[in-house]
Amino acid sequence: MRLGIISALAEEQHGLLQAFQSPSQHVHGMREYSVGKLWEIDAVCVLSRIGKVAAAMTAAILVEKFGVTHIVFTGVAGSGDNAVQVGDIVVADSLVQHDMDASPLFPRFQVPLTGLSHFATDVALTERLAAAAAKTTRVHRGVIASGDQFIGKAVQLAALKVALPDVLAVEMEGAAVAQVCFELGIPFAVIRTISDNANDDAAVDFMHFIQTVASRYAFEVIENFCKA
Repeated sequence: MRLGIISALAEEQHGLLQAFQSPSQHVHGMREYSVGKLWEIDAVCVLSRIGKVAAAMTAAILVEKFGVTHIVFTGVAGSGDNAVQVGDIVVADSLVQHDMDASPLFPRFQVPLTGLSHFATDVALTERLAAAAAKTTRVHRGVIASGDQFIGKAVQLAALKVALPDVLAVEMEGAAVAQVCFELGIPFAVIRTISDNANDDAAVDFMHFIQTVASRYAFEVIENFCKA
């Protein structure tokens, strides 16, 4: 296994780089890739930056240039369900691009020419990640929705839930990574710590959470995952 670990923001990977054994740094496509051993697992760690295009590009480079065989995306997200609280973790069973709409040519949410709207995560990798997360906080399993917009108003979330009632969390990268991994045949998993309730207070809550809590959660989950 060569594990690729992607996050959108530096706070979501804080501590992981310090845990690397004999890391080497490689710059490609305006991103810095850290290569080395992470708790005895061959790993490559990188920040994708925010958004679907940035995440898709990063995932493709991890596979094509750095030869990763598995990918995990770790970061924060807004809650998409009343049962999912700030500080909980959502591990994706599948991901959907909530802003994908090529209708009437294709059904809404379906990625054209794939026949899919929801991209399923790798079962074994997801089970291992969920078990690692359960040692840290409460874990939910289900659908995560991604789109190139920050869901920061209650009316936005309400409209999204009408169309996609099963969504547990909303973010801006995971489903793009899912599509790349699907097309390249790479097992992947996505884990998100809930930073806010995707409502009118979301922006303030997000910034506070990512600065104070997100890094600790991500570090502990990835450590548990690798050591398992």
